[in-house]
Amino acid sequence: MKLGLKIDVDTFRGSREGVPRLAAALHARDAGATFLFSLGPDHTGRAIRRVFRRGFVGKVARTSVLEHYGLKTLLYGTLLPGPDIGRRCAAELRAARDAGFEVGVHCWDHVRWQDFVAGADAPWTERELDAACARFSEVFGKAPLVYGAAGWQTNAHALRYLDRHAFAYASDTRGHGPFRPAMAGEVFTCAQWPTTLPTLDELVGVDGRTPADAARDILALTVSPRADHVFTAHAELEGAKLLPAFEALLEGWTRQGYEIVALRELTATREARSLPVHEVLYGPVPGRSGVLALQGRAA
Repeated sequence: MKLGLKIDVDTFRGSREGVPRLAAALHARDAGATFLFSLGPDHTGRAIRRVFRRGFVGKVARTSVLEHYGLKTLLYGTLLPGPDIGRRCAAELRAARDAGFEVGVHCWDHVRWQDFVAGADAPWTERELDAACARFSEVFGKAPLVYGAAGWQTNAHALRYLDRHAFAYASDTRGHGPFRPAMAGEVFTCAQWPTTLPTLDELVGVDGRTPADAARDILALTVSPRADHVFTAHAELEGAKLLPAFEALLEGWTRQGYEIVALRELTATREARSLPVHEVLYGPVPGRSGVLALQGRAA
């Protein structure tokens, strides 16, 4: 049994501090993972634009955003200039690769992608992806093969870009199993491996849940073995205050009999052409503000 682990790295602080901590925790347990990096400026402070989005204020309150991210990070892009993550954290990014972990692209500017891509046109989408892929190649010396959209936000132009640039697989959506995506009347080739489990920050604080409670609830969802589970962690959260809960998840999954692996080890067992086609649509996910890209009905 395999459980795919995807780690989204959204910020400068997460790249510099969270990635090394998570790599050490995974190495100690002989666990694999796919690290997906934000590669341009850290403009986390601009997320304040989401203040009127349904559920945003409540999520900020219950997940202690200031405690997790730190004041400096929350000012990047507003009162403080946003540091260039790919340039200033290149050593930490390469260290994850050199430790044997799979690496891929998350985005160029996390906040800009998450806030605007759903309604963006093709030139805007391609500029963001071109910038991220060029920086990835600069840091790692080769083109990326795996991609995971920031904030589970995408559009048909992005899916088309993944096909055109020969990405092997992606994880842009929430769902229940691997599929080929269809959107805006078009079917795409690059396989999607959606996140199948809730994240820790979607559960912490809900009905008084502690991080330990949230970890137990997630483990309860994987007691009965099923194929193709994918869990998403965040370097800023599980690589910092939520590290003990994340370690509890790793230990719990090991006891349940799972091998914790990078996405490439899941995809090695399935051919994209054999996967069912599902529509990608937008909808709510409990514990998240706004709407996310979801695996819809079979097309």
